[in-house]
Parts: sequence; structure tokens; C-alpha cells
Amino acid sequence: MFKKHTISFKNAFNGLIWSLKTQPNYRIHLTLSLLSVFSGFYLHISYFEFIIIIFLITVGLTIETINTAIEEATDAIDTKIREDIKIAKDVSAAAMLIYAIGATVIALMIFVPKILKI
Repeated sequence: MFKKHTISFKNAFNGLIWSLKTQPNYRIHLTLSLLSVFSGFYLHISYFEFIIIIFLITVGLTIETINTAIEEATDAIDTKIREDIKIAKDVSAAAMLIYAIGATVIALMIFVPKILKI
């Protein structure tokens, strides 16, 4: 039983490494995430604000990972331009866009007041 879970964890880790190596948007998210964490320390955001930032980072990376999985799965079905596959990719990308806009608004609400105090 433990071996089965170890293999699942290894596969998940391999997926994470693959995403980091091959997906520019994934690296952008990680870079912005690190910038947010360092900015949080520099600007002395509260514990609760840090929880929100970490939650935003986690959900953003999760959605980006799902978006990437959908893109890869649809490419495995057919790399030709097909309306059904285009819709799946576009809707998946839209989910990330909606999230990114919301996360940006929340991050600005946390960081801008702190920056204005400087």
C-alpha cells in the first residue's frame, strides 16, 4: 500500500518537474509567487494576509497545472485545429484568466496600502 502511494507521489512530482521545465506560464507564476512572498516579508503584511497570499499562490498553480493537463490531453487526441478541442483549450485558459484577474485584485488590495505607507 505504501509503495502504491510512493509511486503516485513520484508521478505527481514528475508532473510538477515537467511543468516547470516546459511551461513558460508556470515559471511566470512561480516567479510572481516568490515576488509576492518576498514583498510580503518586506512590507510586513499580517499573518492573515500571508495566508491569503499563500492560498492564492496554491490555487493559481493548481489551475495552471489543470490548464496544462487539459492542453496536453487535447493535443494527444488531435493536434489539428478542431472546434471542440479549441473550445476546451479556450475555456481552460479562461479559467486561469478569471483566476489571475481576481488574484491580482486581491493582491493589490493587500499590497498597495502597504506600499503607499512607505
